[in-house]
Amino acid sequence: MLKKELGLFLLIVVIGGVTATINPQFLSQVNLMNLANQIGLFGLFAIGEGLVIITGGIELSVGSMFALLGIIFLDLLINYDLGWPLALLVTVAGGVVLGGIHGTLVTRLKMQPFVVTLCGLLLYRGIARWYTADSTQGFGYGGGYENLEWLMSGRSYNVPHTFIFLVIVAAIMSVVLHKSVFGRYLFAVGKNEEAARFSGIPTARVITTAYVLSGLLSGLSAVFFVFYTQSVSPSAHGNFYELYAIASAVLGGCSLRGGEGSIIGIVLGTVLLQVLQNLVNMLGIPSSLNFAVMGAVILLGVLADQQLQRRRQRNIALAGAEARNLARQSSAGAAA
Repeated sequence: MLKKELGLFLLIVVIGGVTATINPQFLSQVNLMNLANQIGLFGLFAIGEGLVIITGGIELSVGSMFALLGIIFLDLLINYDLGWPLALLVTVAGGVVLGGIHGTLVTRLKMQPFVVTLCGLLLYRGIARWYTADSTQGFGYGGGYENLEWLMSGRSYNVPHTFIFLVIVAAIMSVVLHKSVFGRYLFAVGKNEEAARFSGIPTARVITTAYVLSGLLSGLSAVFFVFYTQSVSPSAHGNFYELYAIASAVLGGCSLRGGEGSIIGIVLGTVLLQVLQNLVNMLGIPSSLNFAVMGAVILLGVLADQQLQRRRQRNIALAGAEARNLARQSSAGAAA
């Protein structure tokens, strides 16, 4: 895994160097801080997506969750005049609940993750549009949440808080994924769920927890995006954001088959994706091609994963054949 991460880091350096050569503005403080803000915004929920992918699942409803939870947050804050700490808590709790529902449907009712989260994508977007009568919601002329606004969209020492939050969450989740029993269980379930169950691992609880963590990070990200956009259009807010998360995870080494991935890889995948989008913008390429770039990135990531899988299986087969030959030679020598 370390080789993948190192290769990804070198690729980011190369692309960044090429971009800076083409347009020196890439290295300007303004551009780098904006880039850091984008990385923080998209990296946070990409980590949650990566956890689900490691289990062998998928989460397609992230963007629609942003729309629904963003509307709920604004409604509680503006129309119901709920204090921002409670509004924030309710919004994040809403993400946890939705993630828990997805995990329960996948584990208890044995539904396919693709089907469950695809239905969520449609359902949450539809509810958000119905609840607002398809109208854009914003902060209006309300006040009293300046502290939250500074926390969600401000900067400290000129570093965006979104990026700082990403670093903190990535550090915590890296320990959880790579240094805890839960992390080992997560990889085991992704590799072979049935074998993990026979080994005594509570597979249903592990998978559900992955969806809950993804929902928690999505709920937190929903608030960040509300302050980033300053309004929520239920028909467009968060559209296709799940693709950014999937692309970041795949680029970062998460196999769509499950059982592989790392937090630092997901973060580096997010960085690469945002640098590529920055390159597209600086070259004057139409922004409508952003999704084409993303699709190509996902395709190349999956192709690379397939090649690595085949190479690994070939090496395992060769190692097994060599071990059998050595065993035969040892047996022959003992018989002689």
